[in-house]
Amino acid sequence: AVFITHTHLDHVGGLENLFYRLACDEVDRPPTRLYVPAPVVARLHQLFGEDLYKLAEGGVNFWDRYQLVPVGDHFWHDGRAFEVFSVDHHGYRSAFGLCLPGYFVYTGDTRPIPDALARFAARGETVFHDCSLHGNPSHTGVADLEQRYGAELRERLVLYHYESEIAAGQLRRLGYRVAGAGDVYELDPAGRDLRRAG
Repeated sequence: AVFITHTHLDHVGGLENLFYRLACDEVDRPPTRLYVPAPVVARLHQLFGEDLYKLAEGGVNFWDRYQLVPVGDHFWHDGRAFEVFSVDHHGYRSAFGLCLPGYFVYTGDTRPIPDALARFAARGETVFHDCSLHGNPSHTGVADLEQRYGAELRERLVLYHYESEIAAGQLRRLGYRVAGAGDVYELDPAGRDLRRAG
């Protein structure tokens, strides 16, 4: 299953490659479930669903290989209730974060969202947060973290969406945990450390 935060191509561009694999190489595999915030569905369809010939041979719709599940403020997956919330990235309700209460919060691309995190990270959840060295109108910078979040919340952050491995090293030297390519995190209830697995 995949949760779509927003429709910028650095977040959804891989759906075409996955579609091709599912349509050509893994035809017996069931459709991949896509959880998509309802305000994002129309734009996602514009980007990928309008093309009649996603395959040169035709005969396959983009949505044939996906199970589209439009979501509102919450949804169920694998027996767990997830919560969805709007973040501050470009337009109003154009980008969304994800929370598994008691476990983790994933901000997606965003500026600082202290009000949302006061609600969705109130149980001690680990917060996977967009952060680069320098903020801009669409993304959080490390100075924004210091200005907008208290020390207790900053200790629970795992940063991603940074500029480079050099930037990741600088963020680590500032005392932040930084997610790296291929890192896997075990889900542990809040109050216990969310550990990097293996």
